[in-house]
Amino acid sequence: MTPPTRLPFAHLPRAAALALALAIGLAGPALAGPEKAAVFDFQFAKGAPTPPTDEERARLTRISGQLRDLLEASGRYTIVSTDPVRQKVEKGADLRACNGCAEEYARTLGAEAAITGEVQKVSNLILNINVYVKDLKAGTPEKAYSVDLRGNTDESFDRGIKYLVKNQMLDGTAH
Repeated sequence: MTPPTRLPFAHLPRAAALALALAIGLAGPALAGPEKAAVFDFQFAKGAPTPPTDEERARLTRISGQLRDLLEASGRYTIVSTDPVRQKVEKGADLRACNGCAEEYARTLGAEAAITGEVQKVSNLILNINVYVKDLKAGTPEKAYSVDLRGNTDESFDRGIKYLVKNQMLDGTAH
């Protein structure tokens, strides 16, 4: 007769075994470290009713930096520099309409995720900040995150990007 198989941690009290199993399960993914992400500068979506102003371009630069900082500070991502491909991006097509060029650029940078963003200007008072995350390792469909702004101001852009990251990207609520 074969002796019964002992379960791992069977010598521990039930609550301790459960706590240990949960800790090991929760620590597993964390041991892999943060995902390397190429976060490209925000671009304006095509089709705006008016061309972007210098102030709006400055807002895009600022929220691009804020997005990188917030994602890095979360511990979920290590941000890789996009400087080596910056000229190609600036000379090339819109990152949202280039048949995967952002993914290609991200791979050449050693990134595991490509993160692009665009701002849609519906009117001078209504804008949308959109962020797209493509997991290059898993090859899963792209995730999209969006927040609507009412007001074309520095404050509305700052609040919008912070809200999008905290309440959508970091809690996993994709649209």
